[in-house]
Amino acid sequence: MLYRKAEGIIAMGKAFVIGIAGGSASGKSTFAKNLQDALCGLEVLTLNMDAYFKAPEERQIVNAPITGKPYRDDNHPSSFDLPKLKHDLDEILIDGHTQIVIIEGLLTLWDDEIYNKLDLRLFIDCQADERIVRRLRRNMKRGLTFDEITDVYLDFVRYRHDEYVAPTKWRADLIINGSNSFDNAIKIITCYVKGII
Repeated sequence: MLYRKAEGIIAMGKAFVIGIAGGSASGKSTFAKNLQDALCGLEVLTLNMDAYFKAPEERQIVNAPITGKPYRDDNHPSSFDLPKLKHDLDEILIDGHTQIVIIEGLLTLWDDEIYNKLDLRLFIDCQADERIVRRLRRNMKRGLTFDEITDVYLDFVRYRHDEYVAPTKWRADLIINGSNSFDNAIKIITCYVKGII
């Protein structure tokens, strides 16, 4: 048996792969969870890129562009075990039991190998001021201080965002408003995906 997608026909058993990218605290994880919940009744698996962080001691220490202050780089491609993520994705696709795979993370649309395996590419767009407020609320709950959070963001994270994350917006099929409710976007994408499956 076969099912259709926009550009052709795919053999049954090939999972439909959705990639979700966006800046830090843009709402990627929330969107991915809401989408998975909305696709209830289907076999859905979500891969969170944060789960593929290398151990802290394996991530490079680099100096901030302006202040020169050293930071552990958590926003560079080398900070993630991308080969492991690609291997896990390939295993899921070969297995054939999962109908939908959702991959969410900063670099989901940056890495070409992952990008080329995506059937639907989404970017959650949210302005920087809102993202830093969300990041403050989130990380202060985790015990970090205001200064710790703002220093690393202003000194370093925003530069990595401009370098690796923001340019991938233009590789997306759809750009989702991260400042608004996700309800309508979830309904539209759920309807589209269920129509294909």
